[in-house]
Amino acid sequence: MSDRALAVVRAGALTTVQDLGRTGYAHLGVPRSGALDPTAVRLVNRLVGNPEDSAVLETTVSGCALRPRCAVTVAVGGAPCPVRVDGRPAAWGTTVRVGAGSVLEVGTAVRGLRSYVAVGGGIAVAPVLGSRSTDLLSGLGPAPLAEDTVLPLGPDTGVRVAVDAPPWPGPPDELVLRVRLGPRDDWFTADALRALSTRAYRVSPASNRIGLRLDGPPLERAVAGELPSEGMVLGAVQVPPDGRPVVFLADHPTTGGYPVVAVVREADLGTAGQAVPGTPVRFVPVR
Repeated sequence: MSDRALAVVRAGALTTVQDLGRTGYAHLGVPRSGALDPTAVRLVNRLVGNPEDSAVLETTVSGCALRPRCAVTVAVGGAPCPVRVDGRPAAWGTTVRVGAGSVLEVGTAVRGLRSYVAVGGGIAVAPVLGSRSTDLLSGLGPAPLAEDTVLPLGPDTGVRVAVDAPPWPGPPDELVLRVRLGPRDDWFTADALRALSTRAYRVSPASNRIGLRLDGPPLERAVAGELPSEGMVLGAVQVPPDGRPVVFLADHPTTGGYPVVAVVREADLGTAGQAVPGTPVRFVPVR
């Protein structure tokens, strides 16, 4: 293997390769996948001079540690976290030079859940259906990182781009999700729809890349029958039999048989992907 590669020293709780997703295959049952916080991905890629859709590493809560086989330029963004090179503090949210054989340590997130590591040249694992993203639901793409995994890197152009916005500091204390009601809001009572838009929910610890599970008042059905499976979209607010909403995120299934009461605006989903368990959630209906 070329010396343009990264060796994984510590994989962390869950670290995956992600880009902006695997679009255009939902009709074949293939989810979009991709980074849960695409804004952070675009920013860290710009910092190291990569195209915005280059593959990066998405860490979950506990970060990771990497040893490049060659000198590389990296940027860590998304959820704020401590960054160290060979044990010495380094900058978060800007470019850092890491020498061959040195260890880049991405620490535990101090706000939010998911940090992103971009490397000049991008993570050059083989694409599957046009994307390098790991899809935890379908199993497409590279496996989640494990200790001693070696990741190839693409050629670094050496071009660096000035960034005209500061790194996003993490999610707010309360998550506000704008939604359009439907397509199955008529399957719920008027009291349930009122509760959805006026009552507070909280992010459940059972949330993952597939969906943001919520604790809170159950939504009462007006229709008791079964719904044939139908297509599901990113941001769909599906209501399983226990009545507690689930907001579908990047690795969501492409079909489902539980009614969708509303759909979250895609612009709000990056923040949802950073929401820690216990975060208050409010749904705000918009037209």
